[in-house]
Amino acid sequence: MKKNKIEHYSDKEALEFHNSNKSGKIEIISSKPMTTKRDLALAYSPGVAVPVKAISKNPELAYDYTTKGNLVAVISNGSAILGLGNLGALASKPVMEGKAVLFKRFADIDAIDLEIESNDPDEIINSIKNFAGSFGGINLEDIAAPDCFIIEEKLKKILDIPVFHDDQHGTAIITCAALINAVDIAKKEIKKIKVVVNGAGASAMACANLFKKTGVLQKNLTMIDRKGVIHKGRKDLSKWKLNHAIETKNRTLNDAIKGADVFLGLSSAGILKKEMVKKMAKNPIIFACANPDPEITPEKVEEVRSDAIIATGRSDYPNQVNNLIGFPYIFRGALDARAKIINEEMKIAAANAIASLAKKRVPDEVVAAMGGDRPIYGKDYIIPSTFDPRLISVIPVAVAKAALKSGVARKKIENFEIYSDQLKQRLDPSVTIMQGINSQIKKNQKKVIFTDGEDENTLKAAIAFKNSGLGIPIIVAKEKVVKQRLKEIGYGENFDIQIINSTDKKKREKYVKFLFKKLHREQGLLERDCDRMVRNDRVIWGSCMVSSGDADAMVTGNSRRYAQSLEKIKKVVEPRPGEIMFGLNMIVNKGKTVFIGDTSVHEYPSSEQLAEIAISSARVARLFGFDPKVAFLSHSTFGQPLTSRTKHIRDAVDMLKKRKVDFKFDGDMQPDVALNDEYSDLYPFSEIVGNANILIMPGQHSAAISYKIMKTLGGAKVIGPLLIGLGQAIEIAPLRSSASDILNLASIAAYSAEVINYNKPN
Repeated sequence: MKKNKIEHYSDKEALEFHNSNKSGKIEIISSKPMTTKRDLALAYSPGVAVPVKAISKNPELAYDYTTKGNLVAVISNGSAILGLGNLGALASKPVMEGKAVLFKRFADIDAIDLEIESNDPDEIINSIKNFAGSFGGINLEDIAAPDCFIIEEKLKKILDIPVFHDDQHGTAIITCAALINAVDIAKKEIKKIKVVVNGAGASAMACANLFKKTGVLQKNLTMIDRKGVIHKGRKDLSKWKLNHAIETKNRTLNDAIKGADVFLGLSSAGILKKEMVKKMAKNPIIFACANPDPEITPEKVEEVRSDAIIATGRSDYPNQVNNLIGFPYIFRGALDARAKIINEEMKIAAANAIASLAKKRVPDEVVAAMGGDRPIYGKDYIIPSTFDPRLISVIPVAVAKAALKSGVARKKIENFEIYSDQLKQRLDPSVTIMQGINSQIKKNQKKVIFTDGEDENTLKAAIAFKNSGLGIPIIVAKEKVVKQRLKEIGYGENFDIQIINSTDKKKREKYVKFLFKKLHREQGLLERDCDRMVRNDRVIWGSCMVSSGDADAMVTGNSRRYAQSLEKIKKVVEPRPGEIMFGLNMIVNKGKTVFIGDTSVHEYPSSEQLAEIAISSARVARLFGFDPKVAFLSHSTFGQPLTSRTKHIRDAVDMLKKRKVDFKFDGDMQPDVALNDEYSDLYPFSEIVGNANILIMPGQHSAAISYKIMKTLGGAKVIGPLLIGLGQAIEIAPLRSSASDILNLASIAAYSAEVINYNKPN
């Protein structure tokens, strides 16, 4: 079982992350325009009175006229925060905000965290009852047992919206899905297997309950708490534990594990010993889910059993039992069906959907999103990856169908195929793209130069690149300055990261000779001129490292203007044979991804250059998994009004027609025509109108202005500009880029070094 690298962060980084820009991790924005006096009148008084009256007559209309139908309350009293214990309601807020972010990121559900300062279950129940009408669902989190059972049970009886304690049911659903597949792979029958559950908290009991609903017999499931086996002879059992008491002579884990087919651990590290694993049945199933350290590590299991199927709660091993596979999508289906509750039928439907997804052949687009490896159903792949983009279109459908069939849905979804397609559109494409790139570069790690190593954001990006296992960062900087910066960031000054600079005499001489050979005829430079450049310029130094094969890729910029960095790079690196050099930005906004070029190189491209930019942009879009649809933008649409500048754009379109390229294109057209499908009726002859995902701008000025306005005012996510057409894998970060922006560019540079043959003409 191959172990993946786990990420680490300093405490200071974690605190800075939560306090950067705005404090915390969530904000509320308006989904409607709030520009004019009329907008405000409709949003508030007097216009708001109309939906108020409608809802007073029919409360169900709140789903139509308010956010209720897509709003979940994430609630805790802080009595069981992660593995930290009872630290109080306010201390749980960062976790609850994090849960809200996950709801939005993975299922496009709006969520608000509410922390209740009370340890009285009745007081918590009453609080939730009084504000529950504002929400479409309630997610209970980090509430200690047995209060979590009491609160959930009573709320389910008095509320008509889903109430879901994720620590219990989320864990149970994912674990049940893993069990279904593990039993299948082990060639066993679920009604015959013997299960040992070590742990008797909320999640353990929920898992046991769902296991039994799925087919595990009561007499075949042994649960163990801190005092030993839960058997019918014990007099100290709560009503919840009593449900799992069985007649047995076993009193300890060591007794119960003999001949067991399944071990489920939701307890503490190291409790399952190798000697116990030896006593289990053939093809044992071991789910060691204690976090951060499991009941037994997969390595120790494999020392004594080669036939075991192993899962943990950790991301650095295969088969991670992670609630993230479940709760966002379960709520998505429940909300869309307007379910009154999340019942057992919906939970089992979710578990079966997750299990079935792992059995299906992983399609090419998912392989790309997961980094180029096609996982195959078997011992090391019993549940899908948390980043499998199919989850959003599979689990909610199964949950909504179960809600409808079991009679708890208030809204009938007429066409589940259309519903599935709508769900796919909710994902943020940039996340899937970068996840795929990062997964790919982890497998064949590249050496990436970070030339501005003394810049704090660049240094943070280099550290993240290393800690995330994305590759091998090399920073160009003075060692003394880096050590000081490391202390400021929160790492020790001896952090293991490679630092290089011009004091390395052997490398300096090598790069001077390389540069002199290239430039003495082109620019008439002397060797001492080249020596001065190599000594004094980090961009030149880094470019020489990549060109000489001492590194695979480079990211620079951030401390200087883009054009300055580009001019330095061009002294060392030639354009890629047969390709034009230009800047291409990837823009993601409201679920739509578009590429914009040229944003950084050609001030006013000729018709020939526009055509070449389109061809190269199409190639790059395909590398990212998109089917290219190119729109040549202008102030005009199909020649109206016709000007000299419109003509050179239309000439570029004609050039592509003559070259018979293998992608769709059209122009000239205005940006709204290219992006808004409402215009398709006006221009039925064009396949690009309303469908474009590559926008070729008439000039660098318009391209740069457009993407920066979209980023600053429109809230769009921007990756790039990507430097296309250079003869090496080098990216330039714009001035004052964030650490995240620099990290993305470093990943893309490493990816380019992997997939592009820079010596071969395009």
